[in-house]
Amino acid sequence: MDGTEMLRVLGNEYNPQILSFAHEPRSAQELSDELDVPIATCYRRIEELTDADLLEHHDRVLSDERRRVNVYRRNIEEVVVNFSEGDISVDVEERRQVTNRLDEAWRTLSE
Repeated sequence: MDGTEMLRVLGNEYNPQILSFAHEPRSAQELSDELDVPIATCYRRIEELTDADLLEHHDRVLSDERRRVNVYRRNIEEVVVNFSEGDISVDVEERRQVTNRLDEAWRTLSE
């Protein structure tokens, strides 16, 4: 994804807040409730962020109501935007690989 497209995604209402709150796995309902985002909008934003590889489907967990729900978390730690000589560049620092491996080990143990 080029820098301009990345800025467009990040500039959409609620996307930065969703990414900020999704440092831990969260369901769409949790994101909607915590951020006061209409649930339909929240699902659209989740889809947009996952398509941009900024958010990932993390797991499917059992809710308090005993239903399976999808949970999402961000794939990134940091986004840096540079404007220079008419160009826009966006550098994305992905989530640390160590964290991802620990999460995978934890999921395996809990299954």
